[in-house]
Amino acid sequence: MLTQASRTIHFPEEGTTAIARLPETTEHLDLLRSELGFKGPRPVIVLVGGANGLRHYHIARLHTLFVHVLAPLAESLEAVVLDGGTDTGIMRMMGHARSQTKSTFPLIGVLPAGMAALPGELPPCPDAAPLEPNHTHFMLVPGSYWGDECIWLSKIANVLAQGTPAVTVLVNGGEITWRDALESVRANRPVVAIAGSGRAADTLALALKGKILDNRSQEIVASGLLRAVDLKDTEGLASIIRQTFYR
Repeated sequence: MLTQASRTIHFPEEGTTAIARLPETTEHLDLLRSELGFKGPRPVIVLVGGANGLRHYHIARLHTLFVHVLAPLAESLEAVVLDGGTDTGIMRMMGHARSQTKSTFPLIGVLPAGMAALPGELPPCPDAAPLEPNHTHFMLVPGSYWGDECIWLSKIANVLAQGTPAVTVLVNGGEITWRDALESVRANRPVVAIAGSGRAADTLALALKGKILDNRSQEIVASGLLRAVDLKDTEGLASIIRQTFYR
């Protein structure tokens, strides 16, 4: 068995969700697909970023993006969606979108074991975050700090996709999001930055136009894997992801 202490957790209003703790090493991570019950590789959408500093109209546009583009797209592509799994920001939006659209695609939250506040249990530390209840699975990876999950999120995406298309969608985001973006391009996974959503996403969108405001943009742009689409251009995002998946 790859996963340790695999069990279900109960959310008072949404029912039960599978949760598993991964071991300290990424060795044998290739067993994860079969343990999740997947018959083979699956297309993967990795969702990274945050929602800090967004105005109400940005939140409304993001809601449209998740409900009318990302959730239906994941469903039609039979993709797996990976994110940080907490009941905050864009992870909450993704969970709500899956529920609202009555979708069936797997939605897997990946977060450090030391930062996960499980329902009905005492949080492991003051900065721990509750889990978003509409996710289908949670993977608790080794770590006691936010950001410890970055390498795991990327590796899990690689294992689940294993040669099938995968893409990272980057919304807003701060310091940890930069690490996620770098892990993505180093894994040869395209990144689509949502311009107009703020912070890291906007900085990367500007870097594509030659305006480097953060040196971390240089490696990401140089990879040739970065794309940007405006927050208002929902059709554009769907088109870019489909082109990535069917290239």
